[in-house]
Amino acid sequence: MNRSSHTGWRVAVAAIAAGAIAALGAALPASAAPLVDPDQPGSLTIHKYEQPGGPTGLPNNGTEQPVTGLTPLEGVGFTVYKVDPIDLTTNAGWLAASDLSQVFDGTEASITGAGYTATAVGAELLTDANGEISLTGLDLGLYYVVETSPLAGATAVAPFLVTVPLTDPDNLDGWLYDVHVYPKNSIVSADKTVEDSEDIKLGDEIEFTITTEIPDVPVIDAYRIVDPLDEKLDYVSTAVTLLDGTPLDPADYVVSFDAATNTVTVDFTASGLAVLAANSTTQVQTVITTTVNTVGEIANTALLYPNQHAIDEELPTPTPTVETKWGEITFEKIDGTGNPLTGAVFSVYPTEADALAGTNAIVLGGETEFTVGPDGQVTISSLRYSDFADGVTVAPGEDGYQTYWLVETVAPDGYELLAQPIEFTVTAATTTIGIDQEIVNVPSNGGFELPLTGGTGTMLFALGGGMLLAGAVFFALYARRKDRAEA
Repeated sequence: MNRSSHTGWRVAVAAIAAGAIAALGAALPASAAPLVDPDQPGSLTIHKYEQPGGPTGLPNNGTEQPVTGLTPLEGVGFTVYKVDPIDLTTNAGWLAASDLSQVFDGTEASITGAGYTATAVGAELLTDANGEISLTGLDLGLYYVVETSPLAGATAVAPFLVTVPLTDPDNLDGWLYDVHVYPKNSIVSADKTVEDSEDIKLGDEIEFTITTEIPDVPVIDAYRIVDPLDEKLDYVSTAVTLLDGTPLDPADYVVSFDAATNTVTVDFTASGLAVLAANSTTQVQTVITTTVNTVGEIANTALLYPNQHAIDEELPTPTPTVETKWGEITFEKIDGTGNPLTGAVFSVYPTEADALAGTNAIVLGGETEFTVGPDGQVTISSLRYSDFADGVTVAPGEDGYQTYWLVETVAPDGYELLAQPIEFTVTAATTTIGIDQEIVNVPSNGGFELPLTGGTGTMLFALGGGMLLAGAVFFALYARRKDRAEA
């Protein structure tokens, strides 16, 4: 091939290549501008998992994330609202959403107060076994998401706003129409105990101890403990501490007592919330001291509100219910034939040793002595149940089991005192209308007659002696006269 032929071939190949490139360019569409497609439907998937013990390192950018190792929460209820009028196909709509985010405080009121409406997208939805809720075919726009039914013991996530779509975070040159959110729950628990085993009578101080967990979240916006006391309890005081010994300043919390409802409330202040957030691995201990003012079985439950949403929506975490039980017993004094006796007086003692020694008589209603009435009955009231202490049933011999001892200090007229203390217990069975136990008194001297000094018996002895003396005198005079006659 000569030079001219070679040159011509090169020109021809170049021409063909140029034509091919031109043809390919004509076949390809022009590059689309990265604008929101108003005809593109959106979706929102809510993934609900238990808050892990530490950070996952996963981004919260709207994309779907690997969740290996996280615990899904089934049955959590969410309600999703669309915020109008905000058009995210326009720049003005995005500016409006940004302005709203500046005043949004987690409540619908902050949305409506800014001039917008929040309309529910259907009814409340529950997470499935995978902890998911998927809403498809959504109109593009701004959505307000509320956890309306958290699980018991879980801290409901604060309500949040989310846009559909979002700028694609992976390349920043397009839109993400299928948005994924991961509002995790920090599971918190609340416990309550009662301490009354050392207390045996009304007026003794009873302590209720509330132990509550702290949400494992970066910011705690509120933390409240509420204890609506039973009307049979009189409030005395409240003490708040952290179990690990971390000090709390008096300014870190506020204790209030509503006498009208007999309710104690502990609210942590901004400084206290910061202490809680920095010490989420410990627990808050709240000790409420009370006194019991009347007999009865007293049940008590406290409430934990671990964030502002729980307060606003009345979604507390309740403690177990604890009880303290106080009752009475009725005795009847009778004689040997079953007839009631009146006038006897009794005292009650906490131990047999005290009863035998007459020491430490129990003061009930300001009194240590209790008199039998005209019907022969006396009711000893305001004592703790013998078989129920520190919130649990106890058996004889177990810690907290309490027996009482009854001592008769004054006997009915004409009857003997009881020689020994009488052991008794107070239970649900004794705290009813009726006679619980009969106490029999015997007549003086066991019913045997004693001789009466200066009475009829003495007079008879005197008369008998006089008659014997007179007889002796008579026989002496008679013998003297006979002797004289014979002389």
